[in-house]
Amino acid sequence: MLTHGVGGVLEDLTRSEGLGFSSYWVAQVGLIDALTLIGAHGATGSDMAIGTAVISTWERHPHMLAAQALTTQALVGDRLVVGIGVNHRPSVEGSLRLTWEKPVRHMSEYLSILTDLLATGSAAFEGQAWSYTGSAARPSAGVPRVMIAALGDQMLKLAGRRSDGTILWCVGPKTIRTHIAPTINDAAAAADRPAPSIVCSIPVWVTDDPAPARAFLADVLADYATLPSYRAMMDVEGVAGLGDLSIVGSEAFVRDAIAEIAESGATDFTPVPMGGNPDEEARTLQVLTDAMTT
Repeated sequence: MLTHGVGGVLEDLTRSEGLGFSSYWVAQVGLIDALTLIGAHGATGSDMAIGTAVISTWERHPHMLAAQALTTQALVGDRLVVGIGVNHRPSVEGSLRLTWEKPVRHMSEYLSILTDLLATGSAAFEGQAWSYTGSAARPSAGVPRVMIAALGDQMLKLAGRRSDGTILWCVGPKTIRTHIAPTINDAAAAADRPAPSIVCSIPVWVTDDPAPARAFLADVLADYATLPSYRAMMDVEGVAGLGDLSIVGSEAFVRDAIAEIAESGATDFTPVPMGGNPDEEARTLQVLTDAMTT
């Protein structure tokens, strides 16, 4: 996004509603809490979906996340999407000092508690990683959608069977077309669930000089290419890193790239707008506004 910090995100939310965007995704990064920030935005009368992309499961028991999510939905209206993910081994073991093991089982147990609490206010589940028994009145009558940051086969199948879709990062159109969409869609169909959402997020930068822009992105986002789950997706796409994967170029190039993502099977596109100066930022936002609201 073009602005930073709590105030900047709230400004972006309001601007995006005014421009007619269908959804807005708030990253859970650093010490800014996505659900608190979304709740601060409040109910505005807009039906623009607002989601978290994504909250790490390790730091929050599913009961706590359910309470936060339902409270947030009571504040913003029936339009919240709770995006969750299992994070990455280096972060879990290096920063949290927790043992990374069986991530698919971990997520499956988490969903068993979270989705029941969101839907009914009650859950009774005993697992190896997560357990909870209890019930309480829900502060919101609606049921927030739940989506998983799923990339590998087993996590995608779990997402298709038991969630509303997947939220992607470091994934391009070839990977969506050949791997993501077929796997999650087949799993949802087999479970007799509605077609899942596939949310694609990629940096976008309109510029007349793409080479230095790509080099900048490759440098500042280099760590993503070292994480095994993202590295596997970039290998499918045939790119070295986010410098190659990002959508960087002229207005026409960006429009064509966004169209390719739509044709790949993605149902939603949530760009990360970039720019090296105010003119490029404005051009990027204009192209995105034209593409996403028509």
